[in-house]
Amino acid sequence: MVKEIEKTGIPVVHMCTVVPISLTVGANRIVPTIAIPHPLGNPEMNPEDERKLRRRLVDKALKALTTPVSAQTVFED
Repeated sequence: MVKEIEKTGIPVVHMCTVVPISLTVGANRIVPTIAIPHPLGNPEMNPEDERKLRRRLVDKALKALTTPVSAQTVFED
């Protein structure tokens, strides 16, 4: 679905826990997340630290969304 949306000219960021799958499906902008049951959080963290973690991931995705890419790119820390 990521590739089809991008064909229309809308950039997409694929936030995922398993980067090789994103690469296989052809996502252009990939942001690795935390874990399969909790991709955008960590319930073992205190609420304030988890909020900061989530904010960092969303900020990274927004940066990826505005970054021009010509090939598949994984946006690591």
